[in-house]
Amino acid sequence: MKAIRIYQHGGPEVLKWEELPMPAPAPNEALVRIHAIGVNFVEIYHRTGLYKTALPFTPGTEAAGVVEAVGANVTEVQVGERVAFALALGAYAEYAAIAAAKLVPLPEKISFQQGAAAMVQGMTAHYLTHSTYALKAGETCLVHAAAGGVGLLIVQMAKRLGARVIGTVSTDKKAQLARAAGADEIILYTQQDFESEIKKMTGNRGVEVVYDSVGKTTWEKSMNCLRPRGYLVLFGQASGAVPPIDPLMLSAKGSLYLTRAALAHFTLTREELLWRSHEVLHAIAQDELQLRLDRVLPLAEAAHAQQLLESRQTAGKVLLQP
Repeated sequence: MKAIRIYQHGGPEVLKWEELPMPAPAPNEALVRIHAIGVNFVEIYHRTGLYKTALPFTPGTEAAGVVEAVGANVTEVQVGERVAFALALGAYAEYAAIAAAKLVPLPEKISFQQGAAAMVQGMTAHYLTHSTYALKAGETCLVHAAAGGVGLLIVQMAKRLGARVIGTVSTDKKAQLARAAGADEIILYTQQDFESEIKKMTGNRGVEVVYDSVGKTTWEKSMNCLRPRGYLVLFGQASGAVPPIDPLMLSAKGSLYLTRAALAHFTLTREELLWRSHEVLHAIAQDELQLRLDRVLPLAEAAHAQQLLESRQTAGKVLLQP
């Protein structure tokens, strides 16, 4: 089978297109023939070594496909079943042996591309808006990168919960996308200071929560946008890592809450994984939640896909096709 391999950490050039032996599922694994693969920032962190992964490895954490074989102890899925998964390394390949407990069934109305696009970003948007800070009707949230894959889904979910949504984007085109997803107000951060704009939009009160995947260049102003006892929810660092923070800063700015959230901690059990993925996939199947696919590239072009994501040249989800 064909797959991408990484032998050393570095730039996109370390992604190697190779022929590998077909994997055999262990007793608790299923062999999945992959039909569509999601591209995510976490894979860039794996590639660069920011998130430690033993070398060599096949990158990729999200895909959808069909179960081809199951290990001796597998009860969660069966051969021939359409499935999707997230947070399981090895997705940049034609086949992958995945822990069966991480596989979720794909509804009939959901395509492989939709399944691969929904798992990481859809469940991330879900846990952010429903669990990390559970938005309520009438509250206001600030969403950075509101036209990105996760951002567009956060906007939609926040509006479904009855919240007022303010989004930051870099271009007029992305502003149109965020508005179409339901954002009430848009701030062009390339032309406007988002902290000043938030204070104007909220009458200096601030917002209940900021969902921030940008990190280094936004975190401090994000904190300044919060009302007393507001939540700064960091869930990415597209611009770089946030520096160490003196906890007294949280007190000085209004007894704020700060968290660095990760999807793995919001899908700790199979029951939670099935509940969260079902909520997302069911909403997509019922046309209550819209996915935006930016583009689909051949698996062999994984390096180009990551370059596009890293340079913020995308609006929506990037997929790879084996």
